[in-house]
Amino acid sequence: MTLPISRLAGGKLTTAFFPFVLPSPASDFLLIFAAALSFLIVVKNPFSTLPSSLRLRLRSTPSLSMRRTPPPPRPTLTFSSPESLYDWLKPRLPPGALSSWGTSPGTKTINNLWLELSQGETSLFLPSPSHAVAEDENSPITPLRAVHVAILNIRNLRGALLVESHQLLSDGSMRQRGRPLSEKMRPGETVEEASIRAVEEELSSIAAASGSVRIVPGSYAVRVEEKASDSYPGLPARYVLHSVEAQVEGLPEEGEFSTDEVGETSEKLSIRSAIFVTKHFWKWVEDYPTISQ
Repeated sequence: MTLPISRLAGGKLTTAFFPFVLPSPASDFLLIFAAALSFLIVVKNPFSTLPSSLRLRLRSTPSLSMRRTPPPPRPTLTFSSPESLYDWLKPRLPPGALSSWGTSPGTKTINNLWLELSQGETSLFLPSPSHAVAEDENSPITPLRAVHVAILNIRNLRGALLVESHQLLSDGSMRQRGRPLSEKMRPGETVEEASIRAVEEELSSIAAASGSVRIVPGSYAVRVEEKASDSYPGLPARYVLHSVEAQVEGLPEEGEFSTDEVGETSEKLSIRSAIFVTKHFWKWVEDYPTISQ
């Protein structure tokens, strides 16, 4: 790392000063000690004289550890099968909640949730008593679903944002979206890695390969939302949203278009009754209310 010029110049002046302080044949030890002391003064805080704008950028850019999915906030729950997950959830969710999964438009099934848990895309845990949701003190505590999501704010040349308007699901139904490209993050995955995977899985049928994805430096931000889940009614969710501005080559610059989903593995497709996305529908939006993500 290059030190500021003012510091380097200061270091030279300091080390050059001591021969005049010690004009007689002084001890070599004192001279070496003085030189070492001046070096420590020089490198003690190399950023103290940086311009304020540069210091702000350094503070606002998160470290790699902040961009990587952290461990769950509390021990996550695991289940051997979708059936065991269903039996555990049933007394802990509002009456009729589970029966709506996979039957109400836009919802997923118990098998989808079990797959998310098995692959580490979702964590399920019991909140602390102070944050617990229960009908009364004798009711079971409602679990909380925690998800880390990478959000890509992809823009075209005129600055419009790419938004997924809706999806075609494997059961033939349509699911409304109205949000930028997003992807659930896997354990230990960085935002950059999840972003590239999102493009590969949802846009690669029309865009170029993963090398065409460019994350805009300094655009990363994170926020947390807690709200009811659209996919799993009755199960509250905590979304940790990691967002970046991105540029992707090969996309149409105007109009609406669709892409095929290529990210569903044979393992996922073999799970009976699970619902998956088969096609994505996109459009460019001029004034989408994005967060300072």
